[in-house]
Parts: sequence; C-alpha cells; structure tokens
Amino acid sequence: MTDSARTGSRANIANIANILNSDGRPHPVENVLTVFTLIVGLVSFVLGMIVRNAHTGAAVIVTATATGLVACLVGLYVQMISSTREQRILIVTGIIAGFVGLALGLSRGGFLA
Repeated sequence: MTDSARTGSRANIANIANILNSDGRPHPVENVLTVFTLIVGLVSFVLGMIVRNAHTGAAVIVTATATGLVACLVGLYVQMISSTREQRILIVTGIIAGFVGLALGLSRGGFLA
C-alpha cells in the first residue's frame, strides 16, 4: 500500500509514459508528439468555439486557424509513426479537435481575417 500514497510530478509523468508505452518499449519522441498534438488540438478547439460564439478580433481567428492546421499536420505525421493503440487514441482526438478549430477559424476568414 505504500505505492498508493506516492505524490509528486515525477510519478505522474512516469505514469503517463507507462500508459503510452503499453508495448513495454520507450517511445519518447512519439509520446512528446502525441501530447503536443492533443494539447494544440484542444487549444484550437477552444479558440474555435470562442470565435464561433463571440465577436473576436482577427488575432484569435488566425490563431485558431493556425493551431488547427498545426494539430492536423503534426497529428497525421505522428499517426503514421505511432507505436501503440493508446498513442493513436490521443492522436486522433487531437486531430479531430484541431480540425474543428481549423474549420471554425476558416469559416470566419481564416488567415485572411
């Protein structure tokens, strides 16, 4: 029961790495790109929802569009080199969120806003 009382950020980071490395081998580059795709995709999704529901400036529209494009492109590359099922689940989630943010940004003018 001493393992259940562990605290600290190292235990959390190691736990995330263990979840993504379900095949027993380390994949540090794929893991970093997977988390990057998920975070950037979620940022793009949130910015896209802000663009959709509020009258925002051009900077928010361009940022939503750019982050969505980055999430889609990086996500598609990482999907090709991914090693585990858990990585692919997070990658596809990030790609979809990024695509929604990209589409909402493009609907308001995209890079030309």
